[in-house]
Amino acid sequence: MKIEARIQQFADSLDLKFNDPLLLQQVFVHRSYLNEHRSFPLPHNERLEFLGDAVLELVATEFLYLNHDNPEGELTNWRSALVRGEMLAKIANELNLNDYLLLSKGEQRSEGKARQLILANAFEALIGAMYLDLGYERAKEFLTTHLLRRLDEVLEQGLHIDAKSDLQEKSQEQLGSTPSYTILQSSGPDHDREFTVGVYVHDELLAEGAGKSKQKAEQSAATAALKVWESIVERLQNKGAA
Repeated sequence: MKIEARIQQFADSLDLKFNDPLLLQQVFVHRSYLNEHRSFPLPHNERLEFLGDAVLELVATEFLYLNHDNPEGELTNWRSALVRGEMLAKIANELNLNDYLLLSKGEQRSEGKARQLILANAFEALIGAMYLDLGYERAKEFLTTHLLRRLDEVLEQGLHIDAKSDLQEKSQEQLGSTPSYTILQSSGPDHDREFTVGVYVHDELLAEGAGKSKQKAEQSAATAALKVWESIVERLQNKGAA
């Protein structure tokens, strides 16, 4: 089946009636695909991703402001949990975006965090395209159905908790030290950097995390450390007693 027909199939499955079908097709074009198909007539999806990210932030912020009177700090944490990459990738998987991505042969083999990042970016690109072609209200309606309804899930599972603050509190209380963060690696072009960060206590590496910004990578590292916190405390306390 041709690309155009396959992506129209995707639109039909979600009742998305785009006026400009080429804009919808662009949503699925990853930069790597163009490296192997230089005559392909459409650009990659990164500009749409940039726009969609802003629309996501605005829709989530408006929803939280109008429906919840919690303090600003709490609302900020709730919004961060709603729009973080893991959540967007999860929704993208549920919408089967993965079946329509145009990737290089190398990227087609990507798994784990790399594929999750591609899916999250494609979801943001889809929102950007919807905003341009169908307008803000349609994009908001779509996000209300597929994203904002997950706030209860975020709160029930504690996905809104600031992992860095939680780790700092536990570390100071149980180890008498404040965690520090160090960039271990950065890769990718300037517009799409990927950072790997290590979190340390007493010069001991506790865990690593990755993200598209230093802040996200630090949160990821803190989250990873919290998952194995009991074993970390036992190891460091035993080392101090030795």
